[in-house]
Amino acid sequence: MNQKIADDVSGGRRVVVVGGGISGLATAALLAADGWTVELLEKRDEIGGRAGSWSKDGFRFDTGPSWYLMPDVFEHFFALLGTSAAEQLDLRLLDPGYRVYFEGDQVPLETRAAREANLALFEEVEHGGAAALSAYLDSADEAYRLAVEHFLYTSFERPQKLMSPGVVRKSPRLLALLTRSLQAHVASRFKDHRLRQILGYPAVFLGSSPSRVPALYHLMSRMDLADGVLYPQGGFTTLIDAIAALAREAGVVVHTGACVTAVDVDHEPGGAGRGRPRVSGVTYRDAHGELHQIEADVVVGAADLHHMETELLPPELQTFSEKWWRRRDPGPGAVLVYLGVEGSVPELAHHTMFFTRDWETNFDDVFGDERRVPDPASTYVCRPSATDDSVAPPGHENIFILVPVPADVTLGHGGIDGAGDPAVEKAADAAIAQLGSWAGIDNLAERIVVRRTVGPADFATDLNAWSGGALGPGHTMAQSAFFRAGNASKKIDGLLYAGSSTIPGIGLPMCLISAELVLKRLRGDQSTVGVEAPLPGAGERR
Repeated sequence: MNQKIADDVSGGRRVVVVGGGISGLATAALLAADGWTVELLEKRDEIGGRAGSWSKDGFRFDTGPSWYLMPDVFEHFFALLGTSAAEQLDLRLLDPGYRVYFEGDQVPLETRAAREANLALFEEVEHGGAAALSAYLDSADEAYRLAVEHFLYTSFERPQKLMSPGVVRKSPRLLALLTRSLQAHVASRFKDHRLRQILGYPAVFLGSSPSRVPALYHLMSRMDLADGVLYPQGGFTTLIDAIAALAREAGVVVHTGACVTAVDVDHEPGGAGRGRPRVSGVTYRDAHGELHQIEADVVVGAADLHHMETELLPPELQTFSEKWWRRRDPGPGAVLVYLGVEGSVPELAHHTMFFTRDWETNFDDVFGDERRVPDPASTYVCRPSATDDSVAPPGHENIFILVPVPADVTLGHGGIDGAGDPAVEKAADAAIAQLGSWAGIDNLAERIVVRRTVGPADFATDLNAWSGGALGPGHTMAQSAFFRAGNASKKIDGLLYAGSSTIPGIGLPMCLISAELVLKRLRGDQSTVGVEAPLPGAGERR
């Protein structure tokens, strides 16, 4: 443990984690396995956060994340806890990885599980496409390794540690990738608009658009076009269940229905004689409305960072004030549609994308100055019943639709069977009609037996999401790496952060890494690599 943190906690080993999403559960599990006494507070009645689960009439829907990418990050996380992904999950390789329908084109394209098959696909679409994609993926692999080895597993406490010989040698190329957009990077290598869209779409996973993220993020294509796309049988709720079980086995006490109302602060002179306040615990309201306090030496905010800072702290103790947030990009909002459909829908793969030809207008609608719900919209569709019989009753399909929209709570809430607010239901109806028309699915709307929608206001109400954002702050240049919100309060000793709002960023793998960055801070580990596995208490099941 470094001296700063040791002084801050005054020799104590008590941690309270706020938020029971994947980052909160992962943080709690790692710290408990490292010897801390950990309690986790989740305001809802169930854990999982964005990676939740909803069931009705024999259908079970993952309510958020649906892509299992960067398997090495999951493997490392499980190894820290003395286990493996293979022990915890039943992973299936998807082939095709995904299918793409393009506006105005009758025949969709499919990416495959093997790199060589994707090279052949690109060559079939565009002469010279195989060689161009091979070089592109080689570059993506190099960028990915550079990111994992030097930029993802660090809190940037000592920037000089980033200047390793390997980084210095590659700094001219790295600078070029950071100062050019992904869109420009792709356009300089491929002519066919369909290939450009396939390679540009990963920007959406980063909460932005191809023209707004740096070209460094072409590394994302290495994940789906070279590594392949995986799926945990039973859905992503099995991932949450596995991490929660490991946390509890390590000794974590999980409280649900516990809404934290304040981070408690001791205003006596803080750690290392610097006179700063330090955390003393949290106050929370239970399901009966009664207030309680839990003492802690460290508080980890794994809930939305905007909520943690602006709602649970007084203005004078906020590192990230409302003024700071007004200069930031919340990323996209989303209208989510969960459908139970009678009969089969073979026109959809496990993952299917629908891309409009003028998708730059789509992105401007979501991220530009005059924001509106795109019409038509480029949408993402997941059909997990293509792989997993457990998510739908026999003779039926499970379909999840994501329509990117502005992060704007005024668009409203969703609801059951069309009972959501008008803008949300209108976007859902348009997406359903688009699926039926573009993919040639007969009578899709008439075959729906279960329907639920979710809107930006639901993200704000249920998850305290800043501006109703669906993913977290977008990975623009100004919100990536060391420019992203840090994971430690600058005003309060012992207050740390995890999750998609902070470093390293959006997505399940990034949330797992954010949990490890909390562990590294508490250990005083300022390296740029992951912690050595397993943790000392990983084999101790309590």
